[in-house]
Amino acid sequence: MLKYALANLTLPKGLCYRPAEDQSTKAGFVGNRSASLWTESISDVSRRVEVMETPIPRRFPSMTPEHLLGPLNDVERKFSPLKLFTAGPMEIPLPKPRVAIIGSRKASSKGLDAASDIAKTLLKKEVVIVSGLAEGIDTVAHTSAIKEKGRTIAVLGTPLDRVYPQKNSELQKEIMTNHLAISQFPVGRPTQRKDFVLRNRTMALISNASVIVEAGETSGSLHQGWEALRLGRPLFIWKSLVSDSSLSWPKKMMRYGALELTNPEHVLDVLPFSQGTIRIAVQV
Repeated sequence: MLKYALANLTLPKGLCYRPAEDQSTKAGFVGNRSASLWTESISDVSRRVEVMETPIPRRFPSMTPEHLLGPLNDVERKFSPLKLFTAGPMEIPLPKPRVAIIGSRKASSKGLDAASDIAKTLLKKEVVIVSGLAEGIDTVAHTSAIKEKGRTIAVLGTPLDRVYPQKNSELQKEIMTNHLAISQFPVGRPTQRKDFVLRNRTMALISNASVIVEAGETSGSLHQGWEALRLGRPLFIWKSLVSDSSLSWPKKMMRYGALELTNPEHVLDVLPFSQGTIRIAVQV
């Protein structure tokens, strides 16, 4: 029996949601596998976050998610941050369509090539590339957009006056100057590991669809995948992950509506400008 994916889907055991304790982190992902699940080069993050070098503004414009994205439905609003801070010249509300390309910080060369190919395909149709400014897949997604004269949005796990990782300092400045950077964390807030999980949830909200290119069993990208499914947004998993017998998460997500991606052009079929439609089914 098939049922269509709904935004109020029941997630696998160990993955649960509730409102977080403070307003700046209302979009909290909690449970016994929350931030502790994420082990990809993110330990002791508070000691490795660097202050952005000048020139940067002392203050950043703040707005509600509705102001940034347009009207939200009840499911989208339930766990969205109360406030977002922005830096960059991109028009508000954000242009559509927007696709998040995400994955491992320690990606393989094949994974990096796949991320670049997916981004280039989408950029030809003027899709805005969204990612999290991390090493690996995220960096390739952003830089591909810039090199191809497209547009990109970085959703940060730090306040806008901070940078992580430090090696992406110049990339963050470029995005803040000519594209758009978004953070739900106010200047002065100490950065914690869980902030990058919250960032991934917000990135799922901002994106019309998400693509996981390469990710292990403990990758932070999995949080975004589950959140995209909860929101009823299309989630694609790159073909090499689906065929990897050592990974259990791709098949779990596909049971809840995620789709195997074998051709980057298939992402275009689910985006707002597309005339085609796709039915996302869940096997239960």
